[in-house]
Amino acid sequence: MAIIDIKEATIEDSALILRFIKELAHFEKAAEQVKATESDIKRSLFGRDSTTHAVICSVNNEPVGFAVYFFNYSTWLGQHGLYLEDLYISPEYRSNGAGKALLKHLANIATTQQCGRFEWSVLDWNETAISFYQSIGAKPQDEWVGYRLSGKALEHFANS
Repeated sequence: MAIIDIKEATIEDSALILRFIKELAHFEKAAEQVKATESDIKRSLFGRDSTTHAVICSVNNEPVGFAVYFFNYSTWLGQHGLYLEDLYISPEYRSNGAGKALLKHLANIATTQQCGRFEWSVLDWNETAISFYQSIGAKPQDEWVGYRLSGKALEHFANS
């Protein structure tokens, strides 16, 4: 039987986290979009002013995945929420409970921190993930449309 362990990531996990980020981007058919470096991970996740957290999931002492999350805020609830930015489990370790254990770990953090919500996004073509999320009781928020301002458009708007 597989032993699944989840631990808070440390700065020493930066290269591992970057490896998982690149594997996730490859899976999402967006490998060329990863610009992050190990130094970026060290600074942004583990720097003094970081508001972002990461956890590492291991199966039988072998790191198999990670999650990155942060706390947001709901004005309507008057409570913080936990937002899952990324969750990734290496393909050969899927279907053994590692992903579910990772989500449960994060759900426990959310409840311990008295969060009113635990939210994330999923690509609309990722049927396996969608089915899994629905099987644990998660509901799609399809009345909301995500928007992004980045790169030159972000710079142009900020300076206009």
